[in-house]
Amino acid sequence: MGAVVGTLTMQTKQRRPSRDKADDELEMTMVCHRPEGLDQLEAQTNFTKQELQILYRGFKNECPSGVVNEDTFKHIYAQFFPHGDASMYAHYLFNAFDTTNNGSIKFKDFVMGLSILLRGTLQEKLEWTFHLYDINRDGYINREEMTEIVRAIYDMMGKYTYPALKGDVPQQHVDAFFQKMDKNKDGVVTMDEFIIACQEDETMMRSMQLFENVM
Repeated sequence: MGAVVGTLTMQTKQRRPSRDKADDELEMTMVCHRPEGLDQLEAQTNFTKQELQILYRGFKNECPSGVVNEDTFKHIYAQFFPHGDASMYAHYLFNAFDTTNNGSIKFKDFVMGLSILLRGTLQEKLEWTFHLYDINRDGYINREEMTEIVRAIYDMMGKYTYPALKGDVPQQHVDAFFQKMDKNKDGVVTMDEFIIACQEDETMMRSMQLFENVM
């Protein structure tokens, strides 16, 4: 996701002339799906008002209507992983940002999630990652859900990144995770189990941080 944000801000600098604060405030009130006011977003996130203005310009460059649908999100995300297939991971990531489950991401949805991923506490980042893996949103991660996410990550990275990758590697990764996370062996991982396991195991934490880098 850092790459996506970098591109949004770069395109903003390339395509937009310098503007003053009044122009930014005016545009944010005119967009079709206008976001929350800058002051409110600043209070709800870990971004400054100036950073929000930059993010908003980049967001609107890619999504002039003020919202992004899943197809557009996949198209943007695929550009950063040309050697693999990012479609499934982008699908799961889109759903994690689409907190209202209405099939679109507004600017507020985008910056709220981004704020956690880039500047949230460890607890907040782990909670967000748990929700990413909890595909059906039932409050638990089962083995099938974790397998789908991990396999999507390997597919996205592609054989260029993993030239010797074997087909059973994602499953082995999931088996190792579940053995450490599923403390009571009931076949599912709760948020508490997930967070505690990550905090207690440096190897697992590094793995989660690696996955975070592709968000």
